[in-house]
Amino acid sequence: MRVLVVENMNHSSLGQVGVALEEAGAEIDLRRPYAGEALPTGSHGHDALVVFGGEQSAVDDDIHPYLPDLARLMKTFTDDGKSVLGICLGSQLLARAHGGDNLLGRTREFGWHGVELTADGKEDPVLRAAGDAFTSFEWHSDSFTLPDSAVHLASNPAVANQAFRVGRAAYGMQFHFEAGTAVVESWNRTFETVINRIDPDWLPNYSKHAAVHGEQADAAGLALARAWVATILPVKTATDHEAREIAGVNA
Repeated sequence: MRVLVVENMNHSSLGQVGVALEEAGAEIDLRRPYAGEALPTGSHGHDALVVFGGEQSAVDDDIHPYLPDLARLMKTFTDDGKSVLGICLGSQLLARAHGGDNLLGRTREFGWHGVELTADGKEDPVLRAAGDAFTSFEWHSDSFTLPDSAVHLASNPAVANQAFRVGRAAYGMQFHFEAGTAVVESWNRTFETVINRIDPDWLPNYSKHAAVHGEQADAAGLALARAWVATILPVKTATDHEAREIAGVNA
């Protein structure tokens, strides 16, 4: 299993997704296009694609000219039937890739918030792994409209489109389920100045928030990560032994 992972800013973390991929024995091909690293032009050579969040919007093409290529790559993986996971900015790019509109600066959420599954979400093999309702970490001010081809999977009072699926296994999740408490605490230190501007009460009261929400959010995030990883269908390649057998049959 070979998984292409795309980071869109420094201090990203694979978090719970990384745990689930490691458990599955996946080989990770990590790309940082914001730092000038090239993206593949197609899905060949990878079984799945993960796109993480970032401080840019999904339509900041002038500042980050790789974004249109990344959106096209996400659609290519989807069209090829391969598993795709877009988190936060990644979900907005997945929506863009399939014809949804990006809504800029309209839906600010920060901290742990509740997420509730739709009727379709309760039947979905990935989303239902966390239960009908769960808590997850949010950090965004942008959102998106659902593409026509999308199945709406989750919402909350602040943001209607918290999760969706396109095709077999292309998932967009607005919330940072990959961010377990260890990741959140790292972000607290790294982005202290930014966080204080967003919510001056967050850091002084963090221990209280973590005591109430941290354990539940960690469990839900890992359940979602494992369920998504289970959707990956590795491309079967012949072993040397199989190749010799084939050669013998065809000789």
